[in-house]
Amino acid sequence: MLGKGWFPAELGGLDRYYRSLLEHSPGARGVVLGPASDAPGSVTVVSGHGQPLLRRLVAFHRAARAAAAGVDVVDAHFALYAALPVLGGALRRKPLLVHFQGPWADENVAAGETSRWRTAARRALERAVYRRAGLTVTLTGAFRRVLVETYGVLPWDVRVVPPGVDHERFSPGDPEAARARLGLSAGGWVAVCVRRLVPRMGIDVLLDAWASALPGLPAGARLLIAGDGPMRAALAARIEQLPSVTLLGRVSDAELVDLYRAADVNVVPTLAFEGFGLVVTEAAACGTPSIVTDAGGLPEAVWGLDPSLVVPAGDARALCRRLVAAGGGDVPSTAATSAWAAGSSWPAVADRHRELHRELRDGDDGPRPLRVVYLNHVARLSGGEIALARTLPHLEGVSAHVILAEDGPLVEALHRTGASVEVLPMADAARDLRKGAVRLGGVSPAAVWETIRYVARLTRRLRRLRPDVVHTNSLKAGVYGTLAARLAGVPSVWHVRDRIDEDYLPRRAVPVLRRLIHRLPSMVVTNSRATLGTLSPVSEPVLLYSVIPEVMPLGASPSARPARDLVVGMVGRITPWKGQDVFLSAFARAFPDGAQRAVIVGSPMFGREEEQYAEGLRAQAHELGIADRVDFRGFREDVAAELAAMDVLVHASVTAEPFGQVILEGMAAGLPVVATAGGGPSEIVDHDVTGLLYPPGDSAELGRLLGLLDADQDLRARLGAAGFERARDFGPGEVSAKLMAVYAAALDGRNGRRRGSRRR
Repeated sequence: MLGKGWFPAELGGLDRYYRSLLEHSPGARGVVLGPASDAPGSVTVVSGHGQPLLRRLVAFHRAARAAAAGVDVVDAHFALYAALPVLGGALRRKPLLVHFQGPWADENVAAGETSRWRTAARRALERAVYRRAGLTVTLTGAFRRVLVETYGVLPWDVRVVPPGVDHERFSPGDPEAARARLGLSAGGWVAVCVRRLVPRMGIDVLLDAWASALPGLPAGARLLIAGDGPMRAALAARIEQLPSVTLLGRVSDAELVDLYRAADVNVVPTLAFEGFGLVVTEAAACGTPSIVTDAGGLPEAVWGLDPSLVVPAGDARALCRRLVAAGGGDVPSTAATSAWAAGSSWPAVADRHRELHRELRDGDDGPRPLRVVYLNHVARLSGGEIALARTLPHLEGVSAHVILAEDGPLVEALHRTGASVEVLPMADAARDLRKGAVRLGGVSPAAVWETIRYVARLTRRLRRLRPDVVHTNSLKAGVYGTLAARLAGVPSVWHVRDRIDEDYLPRRAVPVLRRLIHRLPSMVVTNSRATLGTLSPVSEPVLLYSVIPEVMPLGASPSARPARDLVVGMVGRITPWKGQDVFLSAFARAFPDGAQRAVIVGSPMFGREEEQYAEGLRAQAHELGIADRVDFRGFREDVAAELAAMDVLVHASVTAEPFGQVILEGMAAGLPVVATAGGGPSEIVDHDVTGLLYPPGDSAELGRLLGLLDADQDLRARLGAAGFERARDFGPGEVSAKLMAVYAAALDGRNGRRRGSRRR
């Protein structure tokens, strides 16, 4: 195991991680730079961090060469010191696993490095080491993305293994006893921050936030900052003006545990390049939750605890608000936090590494997972994107890599599924082209040119990745993705989620898209029979079609909802064709006065037209005299919580819906659903059995049905229970089996290109 330094002589997270992993890996040998006074005999300590670089590199190389005898696998943790041994030394032919805990070259730039040639040399050295590796380990999906995008590492060769916690050292204890040992007064509210004192750690942002938050925090609140580094003097000067802040400097291991036990909250205000944040799980093991920024892998470090603990990096106002909320008690309890951290242990992490070492040494005897690249042109959480994120975890035997044409919230949602993600940016002129632009006179030359350029870049990328199948998940991705896949020689699947018809798309685009769908991909799947029916007629249909239902997570079995004034809601993107204006008109017809309430969850996502429509909805509510009973909730990630607060869910699309995912979401939540007839909804809802249907755009009929549901609680309960049972038909088993069959058919050529058209 080739390390860098030995904790605690070196205080970085990399060094703590290396020591913990080595100590839980019996039989492993190590090489590190000194000092390391308490290192075991299995660790060779050479030179020292204060020595000239060349002397360090030579000493490290010699020690690694001496340790090479009898070694089966090399496990390297820092590219600079591992480079000579693994690229040209005695270990160059040994199987290599490399740990990536941050972009070393870019971190130096963030620390003030101005030399371009030194930065380029560091990056080239890193790239050479990472590409030499058989496997690379990262702590989070965020850093796996950095490896793939910045260093060109193939996603199939990267494993995400979060770090462990030493539960013998880090455990809950008596907060008051810990405060007494630290010399703190009893009681009071305490926040801690344990960081290296370098610019990218964001300590200055924390101080700004703390100064603003202090009036809203409990009396006597204190902030304790532990750590050392080049910013210490500057921070000390600032802290002199903040008597509620104490700079502790470097602390011992025992003091560190006491700090976490004494604290009400830990703060990790990092600005950039955070691979995980070991301090998050170590504090949690002591029962202390952490407020973190969205830098790097920090959001992943608090997954499953409380998503509200994440604030935007560098945003002192947002951090101030979250500190005030924490001071008011809005944080997970000590018991909940320590229970959450119990799932992280170093023995389990070491076991996982032994599996990876065996895989490198002996090869993987089992069948290789199917390598599938998924393409989507946006990274916003709209229907098709949510469907993709819900589907991927259930595709057993698939190694998924997603290429997006923009950055956005979909990236984190996909990281949660375990999928690898990279962003291959597309120019705005092509990515943001709206349907209306085609109606008004054709696609601009800039959009055409940028699309051609993107297809060329994507083709090169697919040739480098060499996937088994390409799966396009959106209409635009279907056009550019299947063309790039054809040029790269990779089978492709076009997942059609939009009705290819003139009531949904520009008239001139319909025949072109139908022909592309029939000609470019190896396979085509659709989200409903209604969508499938819009792909014909065209001449010479040549493809196999399949209808793939959406995965729908079920909530708890529906139970009787409390007696209260009716709450009727809509969930979805704010856009004219979704019909929120029809819903408001119907609500006003059904309940011109009274205590019933309307809720609209969602936001505009694509362009100024949708933003103007959203503004018009608020004006409409005022004109109808219902503004005080309409709650515009905006975008909400936790849709289940929003549905739990409703009594009826309305779907109001004025154009036939391709599928109607939100209808299933309402059913899965046990709500009675009122939806427009036609398209996908009519395939989901059986009128007066599993829900109610009405003609699109008919606000009078929708209003009548809402009045009926308001008056009949038994009807609401019957429809909600039947809808819940219907939602069971959209479980992951059927979806994954169908998709795997489609991938197999794409691979073995069993499609209509040779045998004519088949449909199922």
